[in-house]
Order: sequence, then C-alpha cells, then structure tokens
Amino acid sequence: MLSGSPHHSKRQVLQLLRQVSTDGSASKTRVALWPKRLLAGPIGVCLFVLIIVVSLLFTFQFDSSQTQFVSGRDVMNSTLLIPQASGPLTVHPENSRYFGDTSGRVVYLTGSHHWDSLQDSAQIGAPLDIFDYSGYLEYLASQKHNFMRMWVYEGGGNLKYAEPLPYVRTGPGTGSDGKLRFDLRQLNQGYFDRLRARVMAAQDKGIYVSVMLFNGWGLYDNGHGNPWPLHPFNEANNINGINGDASGDAQKVVHTLRVPSITRLQEAYVEKVIDTLNDLDNVLYEIVNEDKATAENAAWQYHFIEYIHQSEREKAKQHPVGMTVQWPNGNNQVLYDSPADWISPNPDGGYAVNPPTAHHGKVVVTDTDHLFGTGGDFSWVWKSFLRGLNPIYMDPLHFLVHTQEDPAGAEAARTAMSYTRYFARRINLAAMVPHNELCSTTFCLADPQREYLVYLPFGSHWLGPWIEFLPYGIESWINSYLCCSVAVDLSVVSRELSVEWFSVSSGVTVSGGTISGGAKKRFVAPFSGDAVLHLSAR
Repeated sequence: MLSGSPHHSKRQVLQLLRQVSTDGSASKTRVALWPKRLLAGPIGVCLFVLIIVVSLLFTFQFDSSQTQFVSGRDVMNSTLLIPQASGPLTVHPENSRYFGDTSGRVVYLTGSHHWDSLQDSAQIGAPLDIFDYSGYLEYLASQKHNFMRMWVYEGGGNLKYAEPLPYVRTGPGTGSDGKLRFDLRQLNQGYFDRLRARVMAAQDKGIYVSVMLFNGWGLYDNGHGNPWPLHPFNEANNINGINGDASGDAQKVVHTLRVPSITRLQEAYVEKVIDTLNDLDNVLYEIVNEDKATAENAAWQYHFIEYIHQSEREKAKQHPVGMTVQWPNGNNQVLYDSPADWISPNPDGGYAVNPPTAHHGKVVVTDTDHLFGTGGDFSWVWKSFLRGLNPIYMDPLHFLVHTQEDPAGAEAARTAMSYTRYFARRINLAAMVPHNELCSTTFCLADPQREYLVYLPFGSHWLGPWIEFLPYGIESWINSYLCCSVAVDLSVVSRELSVEWFSVSSGVTVSGGTISGGAKKRFVAPFSGDAVLHLSAR
C-alpha cells in the first residue's frame, strides 16, 4: 500500500503509481527493460517525435488543466474503515440491496470465510488440526473485512471428521467411527458454548457472522469421499433408532420434511442455536450449504427459514435468515421465491463474470464458494460491488493454516474487498443503485444529480511501458485511446461535481478538480490499470 506526504509532486505520485504492479505488489521486473532500450535508439526518437506531433494535433480532445495529484493514500488505514458491528441487521428500508443497522446506517457486507471457523477437522484417522481462530479474526480485522460464514460439519465431509458436534456421545455401543454412539435427544453444551464464544469474539472485531446450521456436504459423496458414515443421523451412529437413509438408495431424507421425528430433532437443535445467540447483534443465519437441488429440500429450507422467523418473533432480537443455492444444478429462482432475507446464487445470470443488477427484493451476497469453488479475483469483487451486490471470498487462508501457497489472485481479492468497503462507507450508499446505462463501462452506482461511482475494468495495456515516461498530458491522451477512459451521462446534473480517481492496484487517489454537468462527459484515467472514478456534488 502507498501512503505519503501531502506535498508529493505530480511527478512523484506518478512514480509511486508506476512502482505498483497490477496485482498490488512492488514491481521490479514487471516493466520490461527492452522497450526502454529500444526507445533509446533512433526508432525511439522517431516514435517520440511522432507521438508529439499527433498529440499536438489532437490536444483539444484532452484537458488536464483541472487535474491535481494528491498524496498516495493508504485507504486500509483510513478511519472510514474502522469496523463496527451494530445490529441486529434488517433489510435497509431505503435500499433493499443492503442491510442496515439500528442506527439506520447502510451495512455493506464483505469478507473472507474459511471451512474451519467453528469446528476443527482432520483426515479420518489423523489428529485434529486446530484452526487458529484468533489469528483468523485478527487477519479479518487487519483487512477491515466485516463478514464471515461460520461453517458447520454435521459429522464430517470430504473424508474429514470434525469436532465438536451438537450431540452428546453417550453410548451404549460404538458408531461407524469407533466412538460412542450419539444420543440425539441430548445436545452438547460444549458445542454451543464454543459457538457463542466465537460469535462474540467476531463481534468484538466488528465482524458479522452468518451461522450455518446444516451442510449438504455432510450427507452425500460429491466426489471427495462419502461423509454419511460419520453423520449422527446414520442409524449406525445413534441410540435413538433414527435412520436418515431409510430408503437405502442414498437419497437421504435428513434434509427433507419426509420424517417428522427427524424434523423435530432438527427444530430442537435450531431452537438451541437461537437461544444461544439471540442477544447478539452480529448474527445472521444460513440454513444449509449446497444441498441437493430437489423440491423436497427446498420445502425443508423454506420451513426452517420460517421456523427461525417465527421463533425469534417473540424474542428480544430478530436476525436475518439466508438461503444459499442448492448444488449441483441449483436454480436461482428457488432463492428468489424463498422467504429468505438474503441469498447467495450460483453463476446463472452472470454472477461470476457480468453480475446482474436485479436483486428480487433480497440482499444478495455473492460468494465465490458458489461461483468458482475457490477462485475469483479483484475485478470480480469490484464488478459485484458496482452492481449492488455484497461479495465474499471462500478463502483457503494458506498463509494461516500453513499448507499450500495462496491461489492466484487471492491477495488482490482480499484487498479489493477492503477497498470496496472503504467506498461503501464513504459514499451515500443508501441512495446509490446500479445504473448500467449511465456509463460506457456499464459498472456504475449512482444517485443521479448527486453522486456517481464508476469502475473501469480494463487493466494494464501492453503499451504501458512505452509511454509511462512521457509528460502527463501526452500519456493521458494516449491512455484515452487505450480504453483507459469512460463516458458518463451527466445530462441530469445541474451543478458542479468534484472528480476523483482511485487506482485499484495501488490505492493511490488522484484529484481531478471539478466538472459541470448537463451532458455526457468523457473522463480519462490518469494512470494505467483498473480504475475507479468518483463524482460527487460540491
């Protein structure tokens, strides 16, 4: 990140910008030396003269008179990014694309989440890997993220077992894993104590927690090993005569309403979770992660959404309840039609590449887990944000769990979530909605007449190394023809707007003076790489 004195010159800030590569790290080799060596010869002289002549012929197309470079600002340290968690959250009355807290402030949710945030797990037969939850929270706080999914394993998943579990192992007899069988009528207080402690620890860091109640990957073999032998509702593992696979065809009935005795046990567990967490402000609920795409399962999820709503209706606090997409072959329409307050869709409709603006009256939390598995990059984060969505990142946290290296783009995606949260706090988000039609890139949040936030997802151009040493005006003119510009329709604006540019890769902010409205205006980014343009009424 870059920070600096308010006395940086225009040239100094340009140099700072050029020291940063497109992935946000210091670039010593990214800018190749061969263009500069070639330009140092006769070819370079001829090319330079040609650029000067052409630029003089077309200087009327670019006006840099109002552009003023200001200090590089490390937005990660901005006071606007101090995390706060005040709730419980409700769908914001003025802009239902987002939640609002008890003060009426819009809350944009974004952050990394990890599989072992609640329970520890390990490959079957190995000792538990103890997840560094405190380190995880410290990392989220350092990134100024404000949201996480708190995952749950019902027994295990992907050939892993997990502890603690919600039910007490009393016996008599042992289950498939060689441990005492579960008594499904005795809830494990230690499990709920850990749940409460971890949610409270997140609240102390200003982080909202989506508490996952069930997990479809605890029932079925999705190509990574069969978890069913570990499930408490497997008849071999409990003393209550509960058989979650009564049909014997691997079409589990656990996550359906087919067996009332199973549903009653699940309701008792959900009620215990609610009682454990009801007084906390930073809680959201998620029914199940990626369950089978069947009508029976959808009805079961709808039942538990309504069950939580009904249960909390007479309690001190009411919390949002979410539904995430079924898998595989889930249909997002099932989410849109649900009684959920928030949803997480699959890629259908463009959520992974060109996110849609429709939100169907629900807060949309776009999750890389349901779009890529493990994937997504900084551009996806910005595109989601500019389309009125709340992006979150399924994060292996390799640097924290000491396994492999980070996936490509992971660090840039984490930083992008921090930057988007900075802008969400800075702009009047309650009044901002997507207006694809108002800018040529189509990524625009706007409160027409007052404020516009525009994303230019163009990245660096191969000509960058050839022109970066040219005078600013000439470089900007060339950039304007390399797609480093955007047209914004300001026809309805009758006042002056202040202009500010933000470099996505470096975090540097550049002031562009002011501009009057009344027509379509073309803006040229003062640097290469992805950029954000902020226009606001004076």
